[in-house]
Amino acid sequence: MTTDVRWLDATQMRAWRGFLDLHARLAAKLNRDLQRTSGLTLSDYDVLVHLTDVPEGRLRAFELGDGLQWDKSRVSKQVARLAARGLVAKEECEADRRGAYVVLTPAGREAIEAAAPAHVELVHRLVFDTITPEQVREWAAISRAILQRIEAG
Repeated sequence: MTTDVRWLDATQMRAWRGFLDLHARLAAKLNRDLQRTSGLTLSDYDVLVHLTDVPEGRLRAFELGDGLQWDKSRVSKQVARLAARGLVAKEECEADRRGAYVVLTPAGREAIEAAAPAHVELVHRLVFDTITPEQVREWAAISRAILQRIEAG
């Protein structure tokens, strides 16, 4: 057992716990609001957004998982739920029979386009209307720095 633990100081602890609480509460609020206004869950929305971010509206399942930071099982279950509702389709990958594409359907595009305005308005109201433009720039810089550290390993 090591005794060289770098414990968080009081300020760091408040910041860390505040971040965790913010993340949990914001995700829950966004999820509830999306379900109420559009019938989509936040997970549904996340998948559909990733598919709308690519010109063809299609990604390999593993690419979708990488983008969402989800494991293969979660991607598979979420895609199956969305496919059952006609929001996405699965297509075989001719180059690799083990893989599949997840493809945005016209109904999926319609669903995300209908859900996005209210969702973005809520994000503005809860987040960006609460903080200053300088705080937004600082937040973006902090996020970028942490993500770079994570990517660097």
